[in-house]
Amino acid sequence: MSLALPTLLCLELILGQSTQAQKGALPQPNITTQPGSMVLFKKYVTIQCWGPAKAEAYKIFKEGGPEPREAETSTLYIKEMKTDWTGLYRCSYRRGKLWSPRSAPLTLVITGTYAKPSLSSMSGTVVASGDEVIWKCFSKFKFDRFILTKEDGFHAIQNESSTCQDNQCKAIFHRDPVTHTQAGTYMCYGAFNNNPYLWSHPSNPLELEVKECPDGSTRPRDPRPTQECPDGSTRLRDSGPTQGPSQNLPLLIGMPVAILLCLFLLVLLFLCICHRKAKNKATKTGRQPQAAESRNRQAPEARDPQDVTYLQVAFNGPNQGTFSTPRQTHTSEYATIVPK
Repeated sequence: MSLALPTLLCLELILGQSTQAQKGALPQPNITTQPGSMVLFKKYVTIQCWGPAKAEAYKIFKEGGPEPREAETSTLYIKEMKTDWTGLYRCSYRRGKLWSPRSAPLTLVITGTYAKPSLSSMSGTVVASGDEVIWKCFSKFKFDRFILTKEDGFHAIQNESSTCQDNQCKAIFHRDPVTHTQAGTYMCYGAFNNNPYLWSHPSNPLELEVKECPDGSTRPRDPRPTQECPDGSTRLRDSGPTQGPSQNLPLLIGMPVAILLCLFLLVLLFLCICHRKAKNKATKTGRQPQAAESRNRQAPEARDPQDVTYLQVAFNGPNQGTFSTPRQTHTSEYATIVPK
C-alpha cells in the first residue's frame, strides 16, 4: 500500500501533463473570404477556414449569432450578400475530441451603400522611411466614422470617429513611422454607428511612395500635398506657408545674389553708354578743323584764270575844231571781273 499510492499519483501527473500538451498542440486556424472582405450588395461570397490536414470537423462562428453546427466542410457559402451576413467571423476545427483555438476575426462588410468620401494626404505622396504620414478623409455626408484601408490587404484598416464642422465631416489618420511595407494604394470609406458594417463607396485611390535613405542625411519629400477635386481626380497642391526654414534656405540665398547681379549689369550698361557718348563727341570735335581747312583750300582754287572774264573798254572822242570824226584808238584798259 505504501508504494501503490505514490505510483498512482505519478501516473495521474503524467497523464495530466500529456493531456495539457495535447490541448496546446493544435495550432490556430486561418479564416479567409473570396472575393474579399468588402462585398457589394447581393453578391456571392465564400468564407473558408484553413486547418491541418488531419482536421475532422469545422465550425464557423459569427459574432452575436447563434452557435454554429459542426460540419465536415470548411467552407461557408453565401449566395447573396445581405445586411444579416455582415459582421465578425471566426472559425475552429476539431481533431479527435479536442477543438482548436478560434482564428483571428474576419470582418465582412457591404460597400456601395452611400456616396463616396474624399481622401487626401497632408504630408505628400512621397515620403522617406521613418517619416510620419497624415491622411484626411472627409465628406459632406455626416458619417459617424471613417475607415482607411490598404488595397493589398484588409489588415491595414484604421477606424476613426469623425468631427463635423462647416457642413463637412472628416477624420485624420496618422501613421508614424512609415516603412517601405506601408507603401501602396489607400482608400477610405464612411459609415454610421447604427450599422458599422454598411460602408459607402470607396474614395478615389491615393498612391503612397516610401523612399529608403540608407545614410539618413537626406529625406526626399513631396512638398505638395494632395487634394481630391470635385470631379473625383486627385491632384497636387502647393503647401504654401507650411514649408520649413530649411526648404526656404535656397530661396533666401538666391534672392540677394540675383539682386547684386542685376545691379552689376545695370552699372556696366551705364558705363558703356557714357563711353560711347564721349567717343561720339570726340569724333565730332575732330571733324570741325578738318572742315575749316578744306574750305580754305577751296577758296584760292575758285579764282582759277579760266574763270576770269576780261572786258575791253575803248574810248572814242572828237577832235577840237573839226566836224569829222576820225576814229582814233586810245589805249585799252582791262578790268578783271571775278564772279562771286
